Amino acid sequence: MDIITAPAAMTRYAEAARMRGDRIALIPTMGFLHDGHIRLMREGRKRADLLVASVFVNPTQFGPNEDLARYPRSFERDCELMRAVPVDAVFAPEPAAMYVPGAQTWVEVTELTRGLCGAHRPGHFRGVTTVVAKLFNIVKPHFALFGEKDFQQLRAIQRMVADLNFDVEIVPVPIVREADGLAMSSRNAYLSPDERKQALALSRALCAARDKHRAGAISAEELANAAANVLRRTPGVAVEYVEAVDAETLATKPAPKRPVLVAIAARVGKTRLIDNTVLSPME
Repeated sequence: MDIITAPAAMTRYAEAARMRGDRIALIPTMGFLHDGHIRLMREGRKRADLLVASVFVNPTQFGPNEDLARYPRSFERDCELMRAVPVDAVFAPEPAAMYVPGAQTWVEVTELTRGLCGAHRPGHFRGVTTVVAKLFNIVKPHFALFGEKDFQQLRAIQRMVADLNFDVEIVPVPIVREADGLAMSSRNAYLSPDERKQALALSRALCAARDKHRAGAISAEELANAAANVLRRTPGVAVEYVEAVDAETLATKPAPKRPVLVAIAARVGKTRLIDNTVLSPME
């Protein structure tokens, strides 16, 4: 497995692969890998001749009071996991290589990022779309795979790719959960044993919304309330938002007969967690 740290070297590597006719898949990560990341990599392995994973804790997507400094990191462990997939190349740049002195250009998707997490994390998605655009230009993938747990991020990246004519296929991959239903996240490492139990309220809340939907509820308010009621009854869970929105546009008034996204953000202790489920009109 090749480990590449310089953007120019990564681009030369990718261009040589393309000249050979290889198809490249990219899995962007911030490291501290879990089974959700590994599933993305295995899906990428199926689709491409050359599998590249990036490991970069992107400073521009963290707010001033967020967890950039303490975000979990374990590069050697990550490399062991990636070799087992196997990943062909890891792109692991330093921030100074990605954001050179004097840089002043941003990529921003506007409407899709106003609500949900965007309303609570100003500048976050601008940082995400900017770094992903840079990764696309550096790695030159044919495919890029993203998990559906970060659903608003996925939609923002899909919009960016369409609007800016990036020649890359975005492949969504379903949420990977622990056996008890907790959505896998690198931030789960912050949770104490008691907080880990409390965090299960998020997946239970989504199950409640799904049950309400199956019972005939169609309004966004009914679905969001079903989930919120579960969270309110759980000690130690501080709700940031519970919303039911159009799964395509993320509009707060879902269009009739279209999938609905029920999305949650909540804090358990000091840890911010997100989760979601998509309800189809036929469910």
